[in-house]
Amino acid sequence: MTTFHIPDMSCGHCKSTVDKTIHSLDPSARIEFDMPARKVFVESNTDGAAVVAALMKVGFPASVA
Repeated sequence: MTTFHIPDMSCGHCKSTVDKTIHSLDPSARIEFDMPARKVFVESNTDGAAVVAALMKVGFPASVA
């Protein structure tokens, strides 16, 4: 499981966009959100760098935590 810190994720719309973006890379990804900490826990076969790049494209700069 990879943890991503997404500082700009603050609401339900943000969560939805992040969820859709990650699932577009891996439809079977398992995603858990910690909204107060602005962290996302992702279990996927997709490389973390690909997730970071995809999130950047949709306006959510992320880093592997």
